[in-house]
Amino acid sequence: MDTLATPLATAPRSGQDLATLDLGIGGMTCAACVLRVEKALKKVPSVQDAVVNLATETARVTYRPDASDEAAQLRRAVRSAGYQPRAADALMHEEVSSWAGFAPVALGAVLSLPLLVPMLLGWLSSGSGGSAWMLPAWVQFLLATPVQFILGARFYLGAWHAVKSRTGNMDLLVALGTSSGWGLSVWLWLNATSGMHAGAHTAAEPHLYFEASAVVITLVLLGKWLEARAKRQTTAAIRALHALRPEQAHWLGSGQAPQEETDIPIGELLVGDHVAVRPGERIPADGVLLEGESQVDESMLTGEPLPLGKVPGATLTGGSVNGEGRIVLRVTATGSETVLARIIRLVEDAQAAKAPIQRLVDQVSAVFVPVVLVLAFLTLVGWLWVGVGMEAALMHAVTVLVIACPCALGLATPTALIAGAGVAARRGILIKDAQALELAHRVDTVAFDKTGTLTVGQPRLTALLVSPGQDETSLIRAVASLQSGSEHPLAKAVLQAARERGLAWPQPQAVQAVPGRGSQGVVGGVTWRIGSLRWMAELGAELGALEAQATRLQSEGATLSVLAEAVPDAGDAPPTVRVRALLAFGDEPKPGAAAALQSLRQRGLRLVMISGDNPGAAEAMARRLGLRPQAGEVLANVLPGDKAAQVCALRAGGHVVAMVGDGVNDAPALAAADVGIAMGNGTDVAMHAAGITLMRGDPALVEAALDISRRTVRKIRQNLFWAFIYNVAGIPLAALGVLSPVVAGAAMALSSVSVMGNALLLRRWKGR
Repeated sequence: MDTLATPLATAPRSGQDLATLDLGIGGMTCAACVLRVEKALKKVPSVQDAVVNLATETARVTYRPDASDEAAQLRRAVRSAGYQPRAADALMHEEVSSWAGFAPVALGAVLSLPLLVPMLLGWLSSGSGGSAWMLPAWVQFLLATPVQFILGARFYLGAWHAVKSRTGNMDLLVALGTSSGWGLSVWLWLNATSGMHAGAHTAAEPHLYFEASAVVITLVLLGKWLEARAKRQTTAAIRALHALRPEQAHWLGSGQAPQEETDIPIGELLVGDHVAVRPGERIPADGVLLEGESQVDESMLTGEPLPLGKVPGATLTGGSVNGEGRIVLRVTATGSETVLARIIRLVEDAQAAKAPIQRLVDQVSAVFVPVVLVLAFLTLVGWLWVGVGMEAALMHAVTVLVIACPCALGLATPTALIAGAGVAARRGILIKDAQALELAHRVDTVAFDKTGTLTVGQPRLTALLVSPGQDETSLIRAVASLQSGSEHPLAKAVLQAARERGLAWPQPQAVQAVPGRGSQGVVGGVTWRIGSLRWMAELGAELGALEAQATRLQSEGATLSVLAEAVPDAGDAPPTVRVRALLAFGDEPKPGAAAALQSLRQRGLRLVMISGDNPGAAEAMARRLGLRPQAGEVLANVLPGDKAAQVCALRAGGHVVAMVGDGVNDAPALAAADVGIAMGNGTDVAMHAAGITLMRGDPALVEAALDISRRTVRKIRQNLFWAFIYNVAGIPLAALGVLSPVVAGAAMALSSVSVMGNALLLRRWKGR
């Protein structure tokens, strides 16, 4: 079976006494989790190396096999580190909606809003945050406590793991700050209650901070949910690739005596098996065609829209779509050895090779958390030494922890991301993850796939060359009539050309498709044949005066069809086939593509077109698009599996690369690029593999996406700056006793408002 689909895949490395093992890991949330898991796995004695992929939630471990149960040891190491070992492909089988996991955020908002709104109304009415609008203390307690200890349980768990590993992270900061606010509120409430029972302070309600702790947890949960949603998008590409393989194959035996068709799972196919593929079905595995002829759509591999004729002896690729004929193939590769499986591995490896985003919040938290704890302790000791008493000293120390709580930090990235994504969405640009935003503004090289990205992706009739003495209009009417009942892409191109010329065509008679060659029929009493050059050669037809033009068009990458008339001879001799016209089909540049490329060049960006066409065809299209082949802006003859390697080569040269593509064959390159940009009119696989999707498939949107990215990242950095400024300025004032807990809460709210207001300024972006 395919090692990509097994719960635990082990594969010895050739030439070495080593093996690799893939293990799924649940519970990771950030880069610190990745480092912690890698450290735990590397402590296992036989492990030589361990690489953890946060996006796919898997670890690939290289180890020395011995008699012990390596899988059990590695699972135990993961569990001991505080995470859940599971099947390596567990994430691949999770079909979750884009709103999965939002329930805790929604519940937190429902419980937090009744606490937040009265506080805001109090400030608006009196400017002091007075208690007239506040809910009774017991109601605040009932609303805030579930948020603190049920919805916020994940932060306590993460904080505990951070303490065990002697590190600081965002979870520890959130747990400390919110617990301080919640604990201080409980203490003030109970102290006021005991004072009332003693007959004192009967008229004053204490100012509590339940709303601060509840809102902070809800906002940070929102940020975590946005990150998890973006992370799921990366695995969607791999799931979409797996979906290209049919679940069953029509098995005919192992090559000895033919058997009746038996449907078996493709995981049971063996090399040498004979398999039948019916019209319209996906080919289940790589193989060689044994019986039948057909047209096969390999666009998932090549990106080219035209199906290819297949005759016995031709190679077939698993995942491609069979055309109109039933065929039988002999399996030559199964499971992880197929071309499609290798594409899947390229996507996985490209995603794993990207370093996870080192969030500025997590980086600073590693230093900020211990500093805050030390300052809070020094505040407590200092005020006790001054002699103010335990209650006042504790109040000042807790105020330090409260104002250090990262409320604005929790808002900084998600608010800017949401605002930027909203602006982009209105322009038809879908930005799916923060990594795309993080890097897109730094892009200096944009690589484009050709077919479907810069070109229309559908064949057009680009030339109709007629033999001397023939009428062009009559011939195109005859071709349109002959092709009027066909679904072949070239037939549709002919019909479109006839419509554009305002032509009507008669009803054909006796139309017959010749698999792998063309079609024939009678139009207006004349027998016509239209098909490939190879078929015409078999029929003995000669191109004559059209020979030189056919050679030229082929060198430019055009697909040629020949229209021939079957002229009856005397007696019983077979009719003579005479060539009447040569039809050339090719792709056309997308409207506005040349202008879009010129605009990107004016911004100082380097442009590259990557194509599988021969150099002549690729360079001819490049010149039509305004690209300069002589300047190295065209990479031709690039096999589908090599596109990712070309992107990696560009990155190795010190460039930050954006890859723009639309097909399955572009998915590895989209994943390997610093920023993947998919065309919305392309395949789901490409859109899942990319961080940015252009919903209209317009190349002009590439420039807009890069500009929105630049502005969004600027807002994120501004927000983080303001968030830290409030904390850094407020902590010393709180330690010195200048700030009361009430003012500390107001400062936290003001920092959040400023961060949100700054992010919303993105909505004013108009573009060029």
